[in-house]
Amino acid sequence: MNTTTQRTTAASPGGGGSGAAAPPILRSGLSAVRLELRGYFRTPDTVFFTFLFPILMLGIFGVAFQSMGDIGAREDGSGGISMAAYYLPGLAAAGLLLGGVQNLAVDIAREKSEGWLRRLGGTPLSPVGYFLGKAGLVAITSLAQLALLLLFARFALGVELPGEPEAWLRLGWLFLLGIATMTALGIALSAVPRSSRSATAVVLPIVLLLQFVSGVYLQFTMLPDWLQNIAGIFPLKWLAQGMRSVFLPEQFAAVEQSGAWDLGLVALNLAVWLVVGVVVSLLTFRWQRRS
Repeated sequence: MNTTTQRTTAASPGGGGSGAAAPPILRSGLSAVRLELRGYFRTPDTVFFTFLFPILMLGIFGVAFQSMGDIGAREDGSGGISMAAYYLPGLAAAGLLLGGVQNLAVDIAREKSEGWLRRLGGTPLSPVGYFLGKAGLVAITSLAQLALLLLFARFALGVELPGEPEAWLRLGWLFLLGIATMTALGIALSAVPRSSRSATAVVLPIVLLLQFVSGVYLQFTMLPDWLQNIAGIFPLKWLAQGMRSVFLPEQFAAVEQSGAWDLGLVALNLAVWLVVGVVVSLLTFRWQRRS
């Protein structure tokens, strides 16, 4: 049974096994999450480029720049961190971008182009149930990815993780707000590609460019002021900045554009983009592909 048939069966009146004319939204959503997870981990290219990619990049950066020694030390020589520790927060933020924006935008555009959504639109599966499945997929895979990234950083690269409960609470709200924002933007961006073939060509350059200008692979303040200002419009810059406040020593805040972590602005910008993503998704989503 292929993925499309599975999804259609799960959305049909008898698919949930309850015999009801229309399954409850929650039951439908949980069924959709299971099917999405099953399909996700059966596609090696998706797993590699969205799930394992940040972990592999952290390993490459950690090993390649190991000889450079610690960076960001105080005048007395204390407080320095390894390059692996420096890249960890940016790649944690990039993981949410890949799982939410890249994965969803490409996946939904493909399903729409190949007619899956048109067939699902003729079943009792509501848009709410469909999006619960997508959101559940992103939340579960992103949480697992973040956990593996932290375990890899700690035990393979020797990165010291935060010891203060406040830092972990900060990571919690950054993850929740970040994954909600990236999920909404991924759904909104899925309306742009006109076919499954063009989906990757449209989405991948956007995702890659945002990572380079948002402080994931390059120190943000190394960029020209005008490029920093442009990057500051987009959510990845703020999510990466928030993640740095979790994993980097306090003295690294002085290197930020404003000389501080600005967590209030981080939350505000992510929340604004969340609203933008939801509104655009509601206005543009259709079960059938555009002509």
